[in-house]
Formats: sequence, structure tokens, C-alpha cells
Amino acid sequence: MFKLLPELVLLLGVVGFSFGAIQRPDYDDTPNPEFLNPSWMASIPDDQPLSAVTMPGTHNTMSLYGGVYAECQTWNLTSQLQAGVRYLDVRVRHVNGNLTIHHGVSYQWAHFGHVLEGVFDFLHEYPSETVLMRVKEEFSETNNIYGAVVDFIHHYGHWDLLWHSRLVPTMAEARGKLIILQDFTGPDLGMRYGSLDIADAWKVPSLLNLEEKWQSVYKHLEAAPSGNMAQIFLTYSSGAGVFAHPRAVAKGINPQLYEYLQAKTDQNQRLGIICMDFPAAPIIQTIINFQLREVVKTNKTDVKHPISYFRYMVKHFAANN
Repeated sequence: MFKLLPELVLLLGVVGFSFGAIQRPDYDDTPNPEFLNPSWMASIPDDQPLSAVTMPGTHNTMSLYGGVYAECQTWNLTSQLQAGVRYLDVRVRHVNGNLTIHHGVSYQWAHFGHVLEGVFDFLHEYPSETVLMRVKEEFSETNNIYGAVVDFIHHYGHWDLLWHSRLVPTMAEARGKLIILQDFTGPDLGMRYGSLDIADAWKVPSLLNLEEKWQSVYKHLEAAPSGNMAQIFLTYSSGAGVFAHPRAVAKGINPQLYEYLQAKTDQNQRLGIICMDFPAAPIIQTIINFQLREVVKTNKTDVKHPISYFRYMVKHFAANN
């Protein structure tokens, strides 16, 4: 088999594998999703905890501009939500009470109000859904964004449509609400980002390190089904480095992720949030299809009911902590 020289691999990580937009089942950097799935949460039982839901997410959700080292998505916020994405990773720069959207030095031609308006417009149209949003300060170091975030929510959003608790809600409690995963200091606005079980090995120095990156993704996904049932698992498949920009990493990791998911579709497991750069509609659909299903009696043998087991474990964990 033909093998690329290490020097050529490093070069490809800088300039990209190819030119022009690509739409594959695992990777899509075209302007629009192949198909949409805006209300997939409607079929999830109301009493199922959110920690039992497997859902697609996007890393640096609003990073559509700034060149190959800054761009992580090509679909706008509305398209991502319509395609089925339910976890958003939002980075804000704080200057004198203003919250602009950044990926590092790259301004993304939006502010936090635009994000809030987009999310609440979506939830108004699809009240069966919920959206989780990590909010983190980026390209500023004030360590004091709480007041500005609250002001933006009151001005551009709906305070009463936030989930105001650190506890993991059920689907009934979460429907129609924005759940802020608070990655900044201050009083509680929602859940704390650090309360999740997170794998985010984002540093990928070059394309020669793709296997190390994939192993971190693989190990966390393998741990999720038997992990703490009261805790949300979050796995980032994204990464970047000096010789591996986000597109190049996604082109290498997304196919492995898609193949892994396709091989496990009949195992009825929860995998948590899977957060990607440049996801495609088919891989999003595959993730959505992992919702826990009812298990019935077969051959007069009782099969453990996975949803009931989740409910039991959540209650047991809450009662003993």
C-alpha cells in the first residue's frame, strides 16, 4: 500500500486534503445540510433523564470565518439546529459589557445576542426540543462575564425559558428550554460545565497524531454506556494544531467515528453528547438513532429495561449524594 511521507502528511495538515466543498456521510463543509431533523427529541419519553440521551453537538459552533485555522463549521446556527444538533459550544469575548463571538483572535461577525435569538426562535418553533449551550470566555481574560451574560439573556432571550438548576433535568423539564452549561464563575445560571464527564483532547500537533486523537475519542465512547448514569458524558472528536487545522483533523477522525457508530447501532447504549467539527447529516442521524429503546420479553425471558435502569440509577445517585 502506498504510504505518505511524514513531511507530506504535515503539509496536508496545513493546506488541507483537497480543495472545494465536500459532502460525505461523515463530513460536510458545504453551506447546507443534506437533510434536516428538527424535532427528533419529540419521541423521547418525558421521564427520561437528559443524561440518558445520546445527542450530536458542534465544537466552536459559531466559527464560520477566519481561515482554515479558525473555521470549524460551515453551517450557520439555524441550519445546525434544524439538522439535529442539540449541543452548542459558544465562545464570547468580553469588552466593556459586550459579548462578541470569537474563535481565538478571529471575530465571527456575531454577538451573543444573535446566538440567543437563534436558539429561542428555534425552541419557539419546536417546543419538543431542548438545547444545551456551553458558554466560555475567549480572547479576553476578564474572568467576569456573568453580569454581561445575564444582561444579554434579559435583552435578547427569555429568562423563564432557561433551566435554572445544577441538576440534570428530565426531558419533560427540559423541553422548550435552553440549558446553559456554565464555563465561567458566578452564581448558577444552569448546569456547571465541569459537572459533565468530558473528553476533550483537542491538541493534535500534526496529522501524524490522528491515531492518538481517535483513541481518546474511542475510549470515552466505550466508557459512556457503563459510566455514571446520573452524569452527562461529552466527547469531542474535534482537534487542531500547528500542522493540523480543524478541517484536516475532521476529515481524518469523522470517518472513524462514523464507522464506529455504524457498527454499534444495534446495541441500545447511551453515548452522551458527541461534539464534532464539520458533521454531516448522516452521522448526525446515526447519533440520533442511539436513543434508548424499550426492551420487551423474548422467549419468556425478562430482559432488563434500560430506560427504567437509568431512572433507578439517577434516583439512587441523588439519594446517596
